[in-house]
Amino acid sequence: MSRSSRNSSAELQVQLLREGIVESVHTVHAVVTDSRGRLLTVAGNADTASFIRSALKPFQALAIAATGTLESFNLTDKDLAIICSSHQGTMAQVRQVFKILWRANLEATALQCPIPEGKTSPLEHNCSGKHAGMLAACQQRGWETSTYLHRNHPIQQLILKRVSALLGMPADEFICAHDDCGAPTYFMQLRQMATLFAKLASGENLEMERIVRAMTSHPLMISGPTGFDSQLMQLTEGEIVSKSGAEGIQCVGRVGEGLGLAIKAVDGSRRAKYAAALHILRQLGWVTPAIADALADTYLNLSEYKRLDVAGELSLV
Repeated sequence: MSRSSRNSSAELQVQLLREGIVESVHTVHAVVTDSRGRLLTVAGNADTASFIRSALKPFQALAIAATGTLESFNLTDKDLAIICSSHQGTMAQVRQVFKILWRANLEATALQCPIPEGKTSPLEHNCSGKHAGMLAACQQRGWETSTYLHRNHPIQQLILKRVSALLGMPADEFICAHDDCGAPTYFMQLRQMATLFAKLASGENLEMERIVRAMTSHPLMISGPTGFDSQLMQLTEGEIVSKSGAEGIQCVGRVGEGLGLAIKAVDGSRRAKYAAALHILRQLGWVTPAIADALADTYLNLSEYKRLDVAGELSLV
């Protein structure tokens, strides 16, 4: 069997059914690996590549934690959770971001993420927690804060170095581009994304263990009361760590088992990635039927007249 055939199988098809009739179809690739990067199951092509987008945030936080910033400014697990977040801009979330800046003696004007449409402050941007964490690390290390988003800035180079080490891939081989918030993000294969989350969930070191604890102990910081990541982590009570990314990216780690799942909806559909995630998590046994059913009410049963259905299964490699 060739390497390419071992790395691929039939894709998942997420169908939108309107009163039982197929109206739209989304194609989804998914892969599960262990913390050593070994491919375990796949639907579609494990080598499918995309920008990891905001699913990178736990690993950006890992680099921030490695600088000693959390200890220097007495930042808590709740602060670490908001650094990992793509938040909904609730008052509690915005206040948590401001707290990081305040403890690091920084102003909100130092944030270089955009001001969301209809809002008044960059604090309300869904990536402001990550930006606040980067700025705090710069403050702690004495690095320039005005250029913290530049790819060659020390904080961005530190993040790249940590991700490079986790994947065993030379830093100069990464393809980098700016995310919508202005921070660098990386182009990588789904199997690499899954490996990152498998390593995160394995608790291989104290820093990763703390990030998982922060995310699972404060799930409402990660997306928000109506967010998939927050709801999944609330219901699974520390057994799952989950982080979405834009353009159809969803990554999940099975805490304590060192297994990672990465999903890409080819057309970038948010609804498709959530539907596929629930389908796969149920198949893998990572969530109970009761949890899957509870989430299905939000993410599969869209209205009285329409619902999402997922066709296909993960295949063993």
